Amino acid sequence: MSNPGQASVSRSPKLGPAERVSAIEALKGKELDVLVIGGGIVGAGSALDAVTRGLRVGIVEARDWSSGTSSRSSKLVHGGVRYLEQLNFRLVREALIERGLLLQRIAPHLVKPVRFLIPLKRPIIDRLYIGAGMLLYDLFSYSGGRPPGVPHHRHLTKHQVQRAIPSLANDALIGGITYYDAQVDDARYVSSLVRTASFYGAHAASRVRVEGFLKVGQRVVGVNAHDLQTGEKFEIRAKQVVNATGVWTDDTQAMVGERGQFKVRASKGIHLVVPRDRFQSQMGLLLRTEKSVLFVIPWGRHWLIGTTDTDWNLDKAHPAATAADIDYVLEHVNEVLAVPLTRDDVEGVFAGLRPLLAGESDQTSKLSREHLVAHSVPGLVVIAGGKWTTYRVMAKDAIDAAVSALDGRIPESTTEDIALLGAEGYKAAWNKRSKIARAFGVHRVRIEHLLNRYGTMTDELLDIITANPELAEPLPGADDYLQAEVIYAASHEGALHLEDVLARRTRISIEAWDRGVSAAPVAAHLMAGVLGWDAEREAREVANYLRRVDAERASQQQPDDASADRIRLEAPDIAIS
Repeated sequence: MSNPGQASVSRSPKLGPAERVSAIEALKGKELDVLVIGGGIVGAGSALDAVTRGLRVGIVEARDWSSGTSSRSSKLVHGGVRYLEQLNFRLVREALIERGLLLQRIAPHLVKPVRFLIPLKRPIIDRLYIGAGMLLYDLFSYSGGRPPGVPHHRHLTKHQVQRAIPSLANDALIGGITYYDAQVDDARYVSSLVRTASFYGAHAASRVRVEGFLKVGQRVVGVNAHDLQTGEKFEIRAKQVVNATGVWTDDTQAMVGERGQFKVRASKGIHLVVPRDRFQSQMGLLLRTEKSVLFVIPWGRHWLIGTTDTDWNLDKAHPAATAADIDYVLEHVNEVLAVPLTRDDVEGVFAGLRPLLAGESDQTSKLSREHLVAHSVPGLVVIAGGKWTTYRVMAKDAIDAAVSALDGRIPESTTEDIALLGAEGYKAAWNKRSKIARAFGVHRVRIEHLLNRYGTMTDELLDIITANPELAEPLPGADDYLQAEVIYAASHEGALHLEDVLARRTRISIEAWDRGVSAAPVAAHLMAGVLGWDAEREAREVANYLRRVDAERASQQQPDDASADRIRLEAPDIAIS
């Protein structure tokens, strides 16, 4: 193993158990230039931004990569149509430029165009008002100096809408406007982003909790860290620390002993997952509600329907959806459906928290999606607010603030031109997917599935299958996912627990009817071989996951947040070894 204090041009795309051990040794060693706290989309983006400027970088996450907000979004990369109405043109333009960059350069294997319909109720007013907004949306998408990567909006007659979306009620609209945005598997993107940062030299370790800050006078010079896998406690020293902890920002700031310059409020949003055959449509929907907007989003063999927008002041790690939340979403989507959806149609439910910059408004839907960066105390940069789509800009701004306090001339951000692992050569691989399928004796649909999750890193999955053809079989109750993907998640993608695989490296916990109960024993056994678990540990991982599923199901029967939170927390979090 090379000296962690030395620079090296040899890079590994793996983020497995050995790489984690090596990263922790490096974090305990020589002083870092930048330490990032938080392994969500902004933290991971900040680590990549910093390391590709030539800095010595570390990133730690208390739980799994993207285990908070960043794995529980609407899975959309979008400009934000509703921000047009709020006249926040700068945010919309910025997000649309980023959307084009992600679609075409940074992650074309993970970010895909998706078409939506906006139903029109009033024949002239809606066509003029909404049509003008969508024209502006299209114009903004071209303003970044490159094509937007998606088609422009179109007006449809009522007859055209009914042909495209037979499931809409006859009296639900008089016509429609279609437009394109993009979608992404948010958790998969974050794990790929962390791997890319690691590939470029960042020392990345999940399940490492920051429990305090090291200070010299008023200056932050590092953190007290706790490896939750081994129980070891150690110090990490850094010239600059970046707090990218999202909805935990205020909690992290409190450890410094200084009053934060701004407050972050958590807004809960829930989504329902229903089978694709429950709603016949060639495109998604954007529906207006009295509070915000509701999306019906195509998601493989499913639809995602959401979201809500309510204040949340309870447990941030496990936000719970209530029966009232589920009924609210069903009630609003059923207003436009010919055959209503019921609770029996719901396969999965997930709840996430948006980190909103607190303002004077009492309604979370009116709080800012802007982001702010501040040097709250010397040596500590805080990045808060923002939205998933603009993570790269947020990361750039955070690292700009950090390097402004470093000695020497530090290069500018380069992430606009840095593709994620798996992106380079993806289009060529996609074009020869039939040839790849024949060569490996795997159905073309399976190759397409792998390419759209791993890009050109699919070769590594196919090597695993070649070595053990049985791993080409799907997991029980989750036909979309191969057993080889579990092996790969543990060996290459930093998955340390069964929940990491079933909830984030795959989306089995929300897509499978049984929420992964039947897949759990098989997946745990596969992980055991990679991570060295004994039979007792394997059984404990399965038991922990099943308790999580039971608690989530029970919480979704509760009438209010407090009851749902209490029931959800009856399932213990993953314990320290």
